[in-house]
Amino acid sequence: MVETSHVPVLPKEVMELLDPAPGMICLDCTVGMAGHSAALAETLGPSGRLIGLDVDPTNLAAARSRLEAVNCRVDLVHANFAESEAVLGSLGVDRVDLVLADVGFSSAQMDDPQRGFSFATDGPLDMRFDRGRGGTAADLVNRLPQQQLADLIWKNGEERLSRKIARKIVERRSQNPILTTADLAGIVRAAYGAPRGRRSPGRRRIDPATRTFMALRIGVNHELESLEALLRSLPRLVRPCGRAAVISFHSLEDRLVKQTFVAFRRDEIGWPVTRKPVTADPAEREVNPRSRSAKLRVVELGPPPACRTLVREEEARQKRALTGR
Repeated sequence: MVETSHVPVLPKEVMELLDPAPGMICLDCTVGMAGHSAALAETLGPSGRLIGLDVDPTNLAAARSRLEAVNCRVDLVHANFAESEAVLGSLGVDRVDLVLADVGFSSAQMDDPQRGFSFATDGPLDMRFDRGRGGTAADLVNRLPQQQLADLIWKNGEERLSRKIARKIVERRSQNPILTTADLAGIVRAAYGAPRGRRSPGRRRIDPATRTFMALRIGVNHELESLEALLRSLPRLVRPCGRAAVISFHSLEDRLVKQTFVAFRRDEIGWPVTRKPVTADPAEREVNPRSRSAKLRVVELGPPPACRTLVREEEARQKRALTGR
């Protein structure tokens, strides 16, 4: 059964900052369960077009179901967002007006023990967004040399005990392969040992396995490399005066987005619309805990800032000249 009740993060802010209009073409690089796409499609209308990508076939099935009734042309494609240029080419689309990339993953993926993303319940150590492609997390922890494993856990998870954790993993796998989420979580917790000292009231310690699991998920799915590829392609994907919005969920992703948008401004090919990342307000954080770590950044591609406003003003001026009003 496909879940269709997914709640998107920062929905109001995405709509306001992307500023979709009827007739535009929008590329949702991570359509997920169509939370953002449904709202965008309704605004684009029958003369507009929504192109949605997702590497997870389960997400695409949910998106297809949710978008069936929208009054907009919709194309859904099973692809990684690093392949955006190739996908647009296959659809006969040169450039789009808007790009959205929500680079987090859904609660449905997290809550399914068979996907292996979470250590809350035991399951196979998989972690692939697309279970038909590539190696699993089990492949990484059982095959990578100790130093490479430590480097991956440090680079992708910023885990200070990466070397100790890698050593414990190698010691354990020499006895038996590490195949389940419970196995791996137990090894990482053992590397940390018992908690020391008292925590202040209200302060909750994150599970020691959190950063290692994040690092492996990022490595399995090549998430940072894919995001870099997408960001580099934005000037070729987006029409002049079009906008691109990226929602990230941890510092590694947000740093990439920030640095890329700063480089766009330096090279005068893109102009950040958001000076600082936009975050969820207290009301949204209360009803959607996933939004607490979300950061939204938006850039306008092409000519100088506010070019879309200038274009619209020029169109209005010409219309007034023609009508005499």
